[in-house]
Amino acid sequence: MMIVHYESKAQMNREFIGKPLTYTETSMFGAEYKENGTFIASNRPHITGFKREFFAEITMEDGKIKVVK
Repeated sequence: MMIVHYESKAQMNREFIGKPLTYTETSMFGAEYKENGTFIASNRPHITGFKREFFAEITMEDGKIKVVK
């Protein structure tokens, strides 16, 4: 599962809609990131250093964050 480097989904919705995604690929079976489309990602505190873990459904359009659920 791809790791995103944000504190929370709320922060993503508040500050990063319309901006490129900051992430780390973790799959050894190929890239999970889609420039146009929807995928699931998470924040892993032991990797990113943020305090809480979350999972998000992220929709991208033209390489920019469109929707975070």
